[in-house]
Amino acid sequence: MAFIVKTMVGGQLKNLTGGLGGKEDKGEGEKSPAEAQGMTREEYEEYQKQLLEEKMERDALYTQRKAERATLRGHFRDKYRLPKSDMDEAQIQLAGGDVELPKELAKMIEEDNEEEEGKSSVIGQLSSIQNLDLDSIKEKAQSTLDDLKQSAEKCIVM
Repeated sequence: MAFIVKTMVGGQLKNLTGGLGGKEDKGEGEKSPAEAQGMTREEYEEYQKQLLEEKMERDALYTQRKAERATLRGHFRDKYRLPKSDMDEAQIQLAGGDVELPKELAKMIEEDNEEEEGKSSVIGQLSSIQNLDLDSIKEKAQSTLDDLKQSAEKCIVM
């Protein structure tokens, strides 16, 4: 509130007095950025340098994460035979081209691949059928195999 009053009345008072005593009434807008922060010029330059370094680190980390996500999307596009995205490829190239997935995501993808491999096999398909006793089918198949081996051993021709 005091700032608003000072700006409204201050400008009119300067016009009225003709700007006498300009050195005594130094406004906050005339201070250098270092003085406004309460620092010396060297401290302020060091502070600005640190801010710039932190921003560059954040930007690099952000770019890396975007590239990791693009790699993951690319993996799913390959998996489900979807068209590739130029934007994802550009993100990967921007991050340096060689982007690895985080360990957690790589582990999740491996688990998904193992599940799908299990489902794609004949036994995996049979296990999805309800009211099917897989153990008894396995036992019958194993006993048939054993019988065939025994009969092959007894065979004189072989």
